Amino acid sequence: MSSVSLGPTPLTAARRSLLHRRVRWIVAGTITYNILEAIVAITAGAVASSSALIGFGLDSVVEVLSAAAVAWQFAAPDPHRREKVALRVIAFSFFGLAAFVTVDAVRALLGAAEPEHSPVGIGLAVVSLVVMPLLSWFERRTGRELGSASAVADSKQTLICSYLSAVLLAGLVLNSTLGWTWADPVAALVIAAVAVKEGLEAWRGDACCAPAAALVGADDAGVDGDDPAEGCGAGCSCCGH
Repeated sequence: MSSVSLGPTPLTAARRSLLHRRVRWIVAGTITYNILEAIVAITAGAVASSSALIGFGLDSVVEVLSAAAVAWQFAAPDPHRREKVALRVIAFSFFGLAAFVTVDAVRALLGAAEPEHSPVGIGLAVVSLVVMPLLSWFERRTGRELGSASAVADSKQTLICSYLSAVLLAGLVLNSTLGWTWADPVAALVIAAVAVKEGLEAWRGDACCAPAAALVGADDAGVDGDDPAEGCGAGCSCCGH
């Protein structure tokens, strides 16, 4: 009876190169979409006097920062050497997102901002609910196979953006139909808490089973960084495909 290895299959140089290019394309698409999203959301928010829409647009700017950090990392010949710095930038972007959403939600709860009806905003939220989860899934899948903590952390940032799209959509629809101005800020506070959690994980490098060499240096870790499974802890979700 032949034995079957249950461990992850080591990546070939060709496969690793393909995954690096794929991450760069995903990040480029994410940055492009979020720039357009920010322009539309901030413009529509200004027209409708909607702090929720303006906040959503500014969140898109934060998403661009996170994606740009990964783009910078994978522009290097050896992306793993830039992993730790990229993770720090992503962590700070999560914290910034959480801080802004919290302040904006509290202001709304105190009655400082009541978004008006905005068909453009509702349409934008619907489109984002379709696009963002797909981008997040593709980047997360690629990052897990590659063993990149920053790529997976950035995919979580994108997923949080889709959550905010749902919050925005619910807030605008409920405000337009039922006049429930409190629905958006309450849900936004939950999203802020999730953002803080993900930011802490990115800061610690827990967002993925990144190679130990990518986080503490190959000499200290005693591994070469070529195998995504190296440095994986028990139960880490990134070890599997």
